[in-house]
Amino acid sequence: MNRTKLFAIMTAGAMLAACDSGDINIAPSTVTENSNNVSNTNTGGSADDICASFVKNGTTFQGAADGNGNCTYGSAFVGPQNNLTVDLLIPALPNGGAHIFTSSLFVGETYRTQADLAAAGITEGGDGPTLTIEPGATLAFQTNKDFIIINRGSKILADGRADAPITFTSVSDINGTVGAEAVQEWGGMVINGFGVSNKCSYDGTRGQAGFQLTAGSECSIEAEGSAGDDESQYGGDNDNDSSGIMRYVIVKHTGAEVGNGDELNGISFGGVGRGTVVENLQVYSTYDDGIEMFGGAVDFTNFVALYVRDDSIDIDEGYIGTISNALVIQSQNDGNQCVESDGIGSYNAANVALNADFIARGLNSAPTINNLTCIISPNLGGTHGEGAGLRFREGIAPVLNDSLILTSYAANDTSDGDDNFCLRIDNTETQDLAVAGVLQLNNVIFACQENSKLQAFGTFANEQEFAESQGNQFATIADGTAVDATATNDADLQILEGAAKIYSLPWATSFVDGAAPTATTDPAPATYLGAVTAANDWTAPWAFGISPDNSSQPLWFE
Repeated sequence: MNRTKLFAIMTAGAMLAACDSGDINIAPSTVTENSNNVSNTNTGGSADDICASFVKNGTTFQGAADGNGNCTYGSAFVGPQNNLTVDLLIPALPNGGAHIFTSSLFVGETYRTQADLAAAGITEGGDGPTLTIEPGATLAFQTNKDFIIINRGSKILADGRADAPITFTSVSDINGTVGAEAVQEWGGMVINGFGVSNKCSYDGTRGQAGFQLTAGSECSIEAEGSAGDDESQYGGDNDNDSSGIMRYVIVKHTGAEVGNGDELNGISFGGVGRGTVVENLQVYSTYDDGIEMFGGAVDFTNFVALYVRDDSIDIDEGYIGTISNALVIQSQNDGNQCVESDGIGSYNAANVALNADFIARGLNSAPTINNLTCIISPNLGGTHGEGAGLRFREGIAPVLNDSLILTSYAANDTSDGDDNFCLRIDNTETQDLAVAGVLQLNNVIFACQENSKLQAFGTFANEQEFAESQGNQFATIADGTAVDATATNDADLQILEGAAKIYSLPWATSFVDGAAPTATTDPAPATYLGAVTAANDWTAPWAFGISPDNSSQPLWFE
């Protein structure tokens, strides 16, 4: 049997210089790298047989084993202008070896127009190739120009286990040459689907019969990082689309700035539908946002964001999914907002009628977030801005239930009274949705020195007054002080417990300002507020950086 093994020659010239700002720039690649082609007629097996392979046009392409238990794949295997167009299985390697990619991994082709999609027979997830990754596999990327795209119509089946998570990271990470909070070691992940984005034109009301793209209109929105050979698009009218499965997945050390000026997130979800399964997902040490949803309706269950320098959860363009059990922990001295959320992708306050039409037809973002714990650093010198809690703006209509938002583990800076806010509600449309009871905060405890952005709307003097009118509570914490919110350290504020101080106490035994929290009846509080409990620690043993036996440094507030 003839087998052609192809892999790229790695050169020092592949490394890119840093920009003046300290960002790493990815120039879209338009150059085909050289590769070694090795013909093997040995029918007795090969060391390379542990590596992933696929057959295309009668030729077998396979990674090369390096003698250290790793497999290497170059641009002749997959890369820009050489997208993966057939199904591929990436196995778990013996003894914890890694699959090292010296180029980007783009799954499926991208199409700029609806006509091109139709001509290619790509109408939903599954029409294109599927990337399947076995539990326990590690994929590592060589340079900070490399990233992953799952194009519309393609799928990723990354179905790990609690005892065998799937990891996407950098070669520098597996070589042990990066710090715990290093970022921009590689790009990140971009997943594109056929879900709704309010950057496209639609007829009808979302979720009702007859809703569809306006005839003759285009819905192929340039995705994060899209430029040159790195081009990709998302968007459509199918919120039920599936881009596959991501279960027990860790994405580490991401966030390079690409040639078009985008800083890649840990994972960008562009128009990803609710048919996609995302459970037990972690982003770790990310330069830009942790996860960002551009429209779509994908749901998340059990999400961890650790050391994200920008917004840990970012929502835009009409995202309507549900996020259940989310643990966000900022770095001690870095990180912007726990949640930044926009309702309308191309928002303009002057377009009053258009904004109202989007909201009336369900095209604005309207996420549901259940059991969120935000542990925020009240920093002033973060990479992308001050550490803060929740920001709702531009016509978003979120429902937040049974959650804990706190900056109290560290003292805030007292030079400004609202920069490390717990709650901020911007723009007339969003504030009107709050007054109307569409924007809801149900059973949320805030523990911050600076409770709100101090913006008045309706009959409320500020966001705190609005939240309290819905039955939520704000702990009293003096400006410039720190309060440990655990029962062993503070008599007045007791909402968390455990050695790592991340486990929620039962509602019935919690204290706010030295008294039991006030219970609302509609809806009634859950047994626990927040993401994780000692009795149900879904982060163990797979999530990285929380437990001492699976971490490179302790949490800063332990």
